[in-house]
Amino acid sequence: MRKRVVITGLGITAPNGVGIPAFTHSIKNGVSGIRHDAQLEELQFSCQIAGQPDISDELKSEYFTELELRGFNSTGILYGVIAGIEAWKNAGLSIENNEDPDWDSGTIFGSGTSGIDKFRESIYKIDELQVRRLGSTVVAQTMNSGVSAYLGGKLGLGNQVTTNSSACATGTEAILMAYDRIQSGQAKRILAGSTGDSGPYIWGGFDALRVCSSKYNDNPEQGSRPMSASAAGFVPGSGAGALVIEDLESAIERGATIYAEILGGNVNSGGQRGNGSMTAPNSTAVQQCITNALINSEISANEIDAINGHLTATTKDSLEIENWTKALGRSRNDFPYINSLKSMTGHCLSAAGSIESIAAILQLHEGFIFGNINCDDLHPEITALIDPLKVPQKTIYIQPNIIAKASFGFGDVNACIIFKKFQK
Repeated sequence: MRKRVVITGLGITAPNGVGIPAFTHSIKNGVSGIRHDAQLEELQFSCQIAGQPDISDELKSEYFTELELRGFNSTGILYGVIAGIEAWKNAGLSIENNEDPDWDSGTIFGSGTSGIDKFRESIYKIDELQVRRLGSTVVAQTMNSGVSAYLGGKLGLGNQVTTNSSACATGTEAILMAYDRIQSGQAKRILAGSTGDSGPYIWGGFDALRVCSSKYNDNPEQGSRPMSASAAGFVPGSGAGALVIEDLESAIERGATIYAEILGGNVNSGGQRGNGSMTAPNSTAVQQCITNALINSEISANEIDAINGHLTATTKDSLEIENWTKALGRSRNDFPYINSLKSMTGHCLSAAGSIESIAAILQLHEGFIFGNINCDDLHPEITALIDPLKVPQKTIYIQPNIIAKASFGFGDVNACIIFKKFQK
């Protein structure tokens, strides 16, 4: 008999809300976190808007000691630690300074990069022959596994402590890796999630690729337009999402709040073959990933009530919808509701999958489907495939039972996970 795996804790640092209460309010009410970025304008980026969490010095001091913050310059680790510890506390778990590690608990916390600003600072010091002035934390801040290392130490985790990295699919993949570890009985709980650095040194490459929105610099909140006919590219974003994934038996034993259940999922790659490339998805692989996620979850396509898509506000949005219709065998008014959180946060890159998964879980737990802002001019290629009513403009209050969440990343990598409203 398969172990049941559930979600018992949530934590978030998103452009439109730091902390679960603020984030929930924002997605229900269509609040955008996208703002004008003076630094991007100064550096002459074509896209001069971005989604970035608002973290005060006071909030930082709640999660890091004064000594830790000395010379600290890694936004990815900052976002990840804040989200991770919120999720841990939200799950009703305590932070204790025991002599022994917590052997039953670990973390799989993804990242695309770590400490890019710290790298830049270090390069300048080295070039100026000041290597001895780099400081003692430069390695921890710049290693890709820095976020999981910080969380492992702060929480005393004794099970697996690692960082995965699969471009935009990172967060969704991390949740599935945690699910697999608990399914196999190797852990009772895993703090899963992902984080993404912010700033021009992360976003510059995408701006150079001309895939970012440059037409809405004077109207930032209108800039991210997934599924829209006037979509002009994605808006860069950053942040972190964290989930406590737990064995159902352990969760019940603790009397924990259960937000949702993970039924299963799938990860694969299109191998950059066929119509796939470093930057474009192989449609056959995308469809297979979705189909295999359903098989692994032991559900039929007709049971899916809603989809939280990848949907980045690029020319690939209509292709993604087409892939969903083919994989599910559902179209027009038979298609599930679909939404994209990126309309409110921008594309949070390696953090996207975990932040968007939290949005999916909140919809199941509280009974709603959040609206797609900036999508009143739905793309005609999409209206040819599905009923426009399946792309709600404003939040609708229904009771979804099963939501599919998918992420598709650079390198032609895919991840799809199936969440279900928890029922004993």
